[in-house]
Amino acid sequence: MATYKKRGYKPKTKKEKEEIVEENSATAEVFNTLDEGASKTEEWFVKNQNYIIGAIAAIALVVLGYLGYSKFIAEPQGKEAMNEMYQAKKYFEDAANGISSDSLYTMSLNGGEGKYGMLDIIDQYGGTPAANLANYYAGMAYLNLKDYQNAVTYLSDFSSDDKMLGPIAKGGIGDAFVQLDQLPEALEYYEKAFKANVNEFTTPMYLLKAARVAIDLDENSKALDYLKRIKSDFPDSTEAGQVDILIGKVEASL
Repeated sequence: MATYKKRGYKPKTKKEKEEIVEENSATAEVFNTLDEGASKTEEWFVKNQNYIIGAIAAIALVVLGYLGYSKFIAEPQGKEAMNEMYQAKKYFEDAANGISSDSLYTMSLNGGEGKYGMLDIIDQYGGTPAANLANYYAGMAYLNLKDYQNAVTYLSDFSSDDKMLGPIAKGGIGDAFVQLDQLPEALEYYEKAFKANVNEFTTPMYLLKAARVAIDLDENSKALDYLKRIKSDFPDSTEAGQVDILIGKVEASL
């Protein structure tokens, strides 16, 4: 076991002298090893410094390029796309309010009065928030025009964490699949819709749609769970007033 020796301590016995020699040798060996390691590291760095500097420069260029693209290209392009989408959005909103709906839904898709439609925004400004939102409007326009396959296509390309738009987009896909007589897919998307965000409007609406499709698919236990959830969790919703009769029918079939 090592013992502490004061500075300037002189060995008194032969054994102590031998111990000090061994300690000094071990210490010297450690420093020699460290020196050798440092020298090898330095040699490796000198030998590969061009590659290292090149890699650092490449990383810096990527970072600066990304920042430059975001600041000078992506942001202005995103703003421009939103401005270009204004008229198409107005066509869609007027159509949703029942003003010459079919023709206005078509104009919201294809444009009019020299302005872009949603399909142009998607094509010309891909990757921008405006193009993402245009997928939603295009999908809902196609749904209202009864072009259900295109409705599924465009709504599937839309993504959002918005507590209303997210569920409505998934519910719109469910509606399209119902019209295409693809009920398992419809049920899947109605379930995604009511799970996307829990609120007093979309959740009971898509729970009820999911329950109705589940009944058509003879998945009565699942339908009953959804109907009872409407009654217990959303008693003030419009849908809650419709579930008692359905619950009675489903329970009678179990």
